Amino acid sequence: MAKRDYYEVLGVSKDATKDEIKKGYRKLAIKYHPDRNPGDKEAEAKFREATEAYEVLSDDKKRPIYDQYGFAGLEGMNGGGEAQYSHAFHDFSDLFGNMGGGFSDIFENLFNGGMGGSTRRSGPNEGASLRYDLDISFKDAVYGTKAEIRFHHNETCSACNGSGGAPGSSRKTCPTCQGTGQIRRSAGFFAVQQTCPTCGGKGTILDHPCSVCHGTGVEEKSKRMTLSIPAGVDDGKRIVIPHQGDAGTNGGPSGDLIVVIHVQSHTHFQRDGQDLYCAVPITFSQAVLGAVINIKLLDGKQIEVKIPSGTAYGKLLRVKNEGVPYTGSSRKGDLYIKILVQIPQHISSRQKALLEQYAELDNATKSPQMVPLSSLR
Repeated sequence: MAKRDYYEVLGVSKDATKDEIKKGYRKLAIKYHPDRNPGDKEAEAKFREATEAYEVLSDDKKRPIYDQYGFAGLEGMNGGGEAQYSHAFHDFSDLFGNMGGGFSDIFENLFNGGMGGSTRRSGPNEGASLRYDLDISFKDAVYGTKAEIRFHHNETCSACNGSGGAPGSSRKTCPTCQGTGQIRRSAGFFAVQQTCPTCGGKGTILDHPCSVCHGTGVEEKSKRMTLSIPAGVDDGKRIVIPHQGDAGTNGGPSGDLIVVIHVQSHTHFQRDGQDLYCAVPITFSQAVLGAVINIKLLDGKQIEVKIPSGTAYGKLLRVKNEGVPYTGSSRKGDLYIKILVQIPQHISSRQKALLEQYAELDNATKSPQMVPLSSLR
């Protein structure tokens, strides 16, 4: 099924409230739930689509990212795609409150085994990928830099080495699921097989959980690292650092750390692709007679730029190979300088006399002839 806008999926406007989003999802969830449409693949696909949309639009962090960047902004965040939407159902007791209790528990792990699938949590599970937003200056984006970042993530518990158990502990059969790792609950037309909430799908529980991680096998820690920002990086660039996200469980690999670059604006320079743009004022006489001026670049280097005689206001002068480097290459874009011819507001009597002499030599007329607008383009 082609990916559709989440607001369109739920049939709500982009400024919809949380209650309106919840109502839109509730209506679709009841209509397309697989237990109400057994064997109907289209209904199941629509149910998943609606759940994905609800999971993003009901999340205070994901919704603004989606509004600004669309589906691309959700990559690596367990949103937008075949993700596990367990946290989308934390308020299902409210969402389906008029249909009996227990629905938040029933739906909490719907996509971890409730659709007729055989996925269980007893095997290795990859850790979650994390997002880190990094602000850098315009200059650092152009020339590259090193940035120290600090973030929190889950690491394998040092006390139990990820086992989740205290020294000497052992596992026993889970009393809730009797070792199957799954339980089945029903209410009305809903009949859902879900991962056992007591053992997390393992079928066994620890008799003495680790006192540090409380049986999870992971503990939160702060980490610092130095990140190399390549020259020429653009705003919104995503740098993926493998295996620096949350630690996996049951021997699973760690997720990734996704660093999103935000480039600050500059007072005097703008960027278009690999080209830089700036504006420089010159005097009337420099525009008429021509001149050589000095321009200070982002890195402080001074370059000489020749102003041709007769340069008009707004003319773009191109300086080759003084733009933004191409990432991973020695090539650079160009620098474009927009010329702003300044007309003096106040002049001395001598300047006025000289200009009047120039006007006589120029044979200035009070009735200039119009020119075609096409000639100005």
